[in-house]
Amino acid sequence: MAVQTAQLESYLESFTDFVRATAPETPAWLRDLRDTAFARFCEVGFPTTRNEDWRFTNISALARIPFRPARETDRVVAASLASSHLAAWHMENALSRLVFIDGLFVPALSTIGALPQGVVIDSLRNQIAQRPAFVAEHLGRYLDTVRDPFCALNTAFLEDGAFVHVPRGIALERPIHLLFVSTAGPAHTPTMTHPRNLIIAEEEAQAAIFEDYVSFGAEIHAFSNAVTELVARGNSNIEHFLIEREHLQSFNFSTLRIEQARSANVASHSLLAGGALVRNNVHPVLAGEGGECLINGLFIGSGRQHLDNYMLVEHASPHCASRQFYNGILDQHAHGVFHGRIIVHKNAQKTDAKQTNRNLLLADDAQIDTKPQLEIYADDVKCTHGATIGQIEDNALFYLRARGIGEIEARRLLLEAFAGECLGRIKSGPARDYAQAVVEARLFALATPAPSPAGAAETKERNWEEVG
Repeated sequence: MAVQTAQLESYLESFTDFVRATAPETPAWLRDLRDTAFARFCEVGFPTTRNEDWRFTNISALARIPFRPARETDRVVAASLASSHLAAWHMENALSRLVFIDGLFVPALSTIGALPQGVVIDSLRNQIAQRPAFVAEHLGRYLDTVRDPFCALNTAFLEDGAFVHVPRGIALERPIHLLFVSTAGPAHTPTMTHPRNLIIAEEEAQAAIFEDYVSFGAEIHAFSNAVTELVARGNSNIEHFLIEREHLQSFNFSTLRIEQARSANVASHSLLAGGALVRNNVHPVLAGEGGECLINGLFIGSGRQHLDNYMLVEHASPHCASRQFYNGILDQHAHGVFHGRIIVHKNAQKTDAKQTNRNLLLADDAQIDTKPQLEIYADDVKCTHGATIGQIEDNALFYLRARGIGEIEARRLLLEAFAGECLGRIKSGPARDYAQAVVEARLFALATPAPSPAGAAETKERNWEEVG
């Protein structure tokens, strides 16, 4: 309790400095939103394993580290350094690419490109200044800051992020790439950023949005706490992608809150491949009749990574369908979590919901906690859930080896086949090609024994629970 109290005081000091620094440009409605959210965060503090939503994830290491918001001067230096490395994170044929360094938009590194009439792809900070009434109508309206203290913390430090508005009937044929780069602070100070994204797709709009989280510089403690509110109006068709591949001293928490209207079709694709402690929250609410939602994910862990996936799907209207497919690949001492919760509300008759979690453990010390969960308050529904845990089959490995394929290549092929189930649910195009390249690189590293001296890997990939 003393540790948590001390850290809350540290966050209070940071929040006070943040409010003072941003006061001249902050409208009253945003100031009230921040204040309410921070009061909520102080009220509940950091969650513990006694909280059912955090039962399998101990965040005491994160709570002990005195994170500070990245300063403007730090971002200027980071932008000049990161510019020479952007080619490694480049998505071919993207419609637009917005680059954020430590949570703030960097126009010099970004490319908006020619957009169809009425489409807006911009920094949220810019849109708050230019269209405050429109942003205020949506920002914070859908997010549950009461339930999740990290959503409250994000809202309290809300400053910048991506803003995407696709008007009615507009179909964007190429994806929008949002690149978030976390950097080392001055003198290796632990830094935190709180990117906030707002995506509005009007009726019959079509778009694909790709969030990409990477690290740059020294492997020091960095905490990225991102929130995206996605509004899908009637008959819209939206694909959302999340790739997290930060270095092994990073903490990355992300929340995707989806609000779906009548007959809206939304697909969420997540790939967790980096980070020491990662929490991926996906929370769609099917609020209109006839909506469809796909939640598709892959998490790949090694060393002592902890990758937590929390899915909360709410069926609030009748004749809606949802599908959850999550695959995990865990090696060495990695720990994965899948907590999938489906709530079918009283009026959501004719709901069709399916939930599947499949896991592959490559080492005896790898661990998975899986908890499929159904809460059904309607009578006429069709809901199923299931989970499996297994290892690479010796027969399959022997079959490939017997045909002249080396052990490393055989293991890689089997891992790619398992991961390919998730990649196969992504529509063909630049986003799928980009995701596949990231997965193949990660699986190649996983299938290849490290040549480092004994103990080096253990030192590099320290247990995040012992840090701080």
